[in-house]
Amino acid sequence: MSQPQPPFAELMEQCTTSAVHLETRDAYAVGEEAQDLKAWRAGALAEVENRAIWWRPFHEAVAEAVGRGVAVQRARVVSLPATEYVRFEHACTPRNLAAGEEVRWLRRDRALGLLLPAHDFWLFDGTLVRWHHFAGDGAHLGDEVDERPVSADRAGQAFAAVWGRAVPHGKFVLG
Repeated sequence: MSQPQPPFAELMEQCTTSAVHLETRDAYAVGEEAQDLKAWRAGALAEVENRAIWWRPFHEAVAEAVGRGVAVQRARVVSLPATEYVRFEHACTPRNLAAGEEVRWLRRDRALGLLLPAHDFWLFDGTLVRWHHFAGDGAHLGDEVDERPVSADRAGQAFAAVWGRAVPHGKFVLG
């Protein structure tokens, strides 16, 4: 993990068929300075139609890839009752959808029996894994690119297992 990793946008640019993302944490450290989180807490999160406020390079990279025919999917495994961060994430998901992502949610209690990796990841074209490393408090420690076929196969199997059980964003209720 000590070597510089390619930027996400670069990996998306090289992607030709699929980019899938598995998230399994109930909280990520975003810092109190995060404007979107502050706005959400105040009940003033920008509307999806107001792209000038929330559209970021991430969304641009996703939209560009989707425009080239890349299937971009995100699956989130979450505990219920939901943490504040998961509720915030759920409120912001229409932005991911607007960029062209498909997003599904799986309650953690419905993930029983699935073998899930210890780290969140992106899997590009089923061959390159970008593992995300986090501290216990949710602080992002960095990413690691892994091109070993066994890692890609296992990540792909884990994602497919979650995706198959998960509920599309529009039908998922935080409860």
